[in-house]
Amino acid sequence: MSSAAAAKSKGAAPFSAFERMVAWRYLRARRKEAFISVIASISFAGIMLGVATLIIVMAVMNGFRAELLVRILGINGHLVMQPIDSPLEDYAAVAGRIAGVPGVKYAIPLVDGQTLASGNIGAGTGALVRGIRGEDLSRLELVANNIRQGSIVGFDDSEGVAIGTRMAENLGLVLGDTITLISPDGDVSPLGTTPRVKSYPIVAIYEIGMSEYDSSIIFMPLTEAQLYFNMENRAQALEIFVDNPDAVDALKGPVEEAAQRPVFLTDWRQRNHTFFSALEVERNVMFMILTLIVLVAALNIISGLVMLVKDKGADIAILRTMGATRASVMRIFLMTGAAIGGAGTIAGVILGIVVCLNVESIRQFFSWLSGTVLFNPELYFLSKLPAKMDPGETISVILMALVLSFLATLFPAWRAAKLDPVEALRYE
Repeated sequence: MSSAAAAKSKGAAPFSAFERMVAWRYLRARRKEAFISVIASISFAGIMLGVATLIIVMAVMNGFRAELLVRILGINGHLVMQPIDSPLEDYAAVAGRIAGVPGVKYAIPLVDGQTLASGNIGAGTGALVRGIRGEDLSRLELVANNIRQGSIVGFDDSEGVAIGTRMAENLGLVLGDTITLISPDGDVSPLGTTPRVKSYPIVAIYEIGMSEYDSSIIFMPLTEAQLYFNMENRAQALEIFVDNPDAVDALKGPVEEAAQRPVFLTDWRQRNHTFFSALEVERNVMFMILTLIVLVAALNIISGLVMLVKDKGADIAILRTMGATRASVMRIFLMTGAAIGGAGTIAGVILGIVVCLNVESIRQFFSWLSGTVLFNPELYFLSKLPAKMDPGETISVILMALVLSFLATLFPAWRAAKLDPVEALRYE
């Protein structure tokens, strides 16, 4: 290093070209500094993988929640209205009045019941039969837009049912076959209540993409469901779909007035509170746990810089002798450590974005490579692995990584600045 450069550094502004040049030289590996370079590389890789892992995991969990929310609210009403004092016999008129409430898209009368469904292979499975009018089934876009076989046109007059693809696979059924439904609430005879058994042709097969629904829900014309469940000319409840699901509280009063009778109202948040609360807790815990990866990588920066300070003791002494201030030495090592953390963070963000954009292809590749089904739809409800990056969350991860990296450089840089020329020579 020339004396001119050192002299220039004496009056140089903070983070001047001279300080950046020295910091960059300390980042470049030399043969005798190979071990220090390895530690710096490990720190870089640790921060990169930590940031990428945080971004990927949080994006997958956000996507998982968003997809579940879309599917749950796409097939279930945002508000469910049940009568309290009398049967809902005028359900068509009540549904029309509620549909006229500002903010309400439509109201669907339903008859629900649990049954045992059996098919061609002798297997049986529990099923939820939902009696619904054909016009209302067409309004459920999640079902109507995902009919894989058959059609729901003329559903009211078909005297048949629509089932999910997974139920069809489990029971060995195809379009046109008959499915047998057994209800425990059957006919009353002198010998007691006998289960009601009836077979229905399959007129449509749908695939929502959520295995819990595709394997358990059977849509039946409302009039057929009323006969099957002994509820002639009645509906059990009205499911109400609104324009803004987050504003259901403001609509409860107008809906009760439009019903013109005592009713019991529940919204989608109440019915799914436990499920989405568990997802939120899991998401927050995963964020805290994965943050430890970045913290460990930041600690590696400390160890690498401490060894670099020890190795560069003579250089520090020369810099100080030629006029470099303590602040200048501290800034040099701050930039050295911050460069590792900053580069690792940028690389981690790029890696995380690339993986998030191709997460389903990566899942399929590893499923093929391992010969097993990763993210089994039977266990995780969804047919594919979702990923949804949140800009605010990604920025939080970036800031956290940069702050941890900066804090990790403070102690080694302070230690380097504290050395005076005589003490620094002892490191040689």
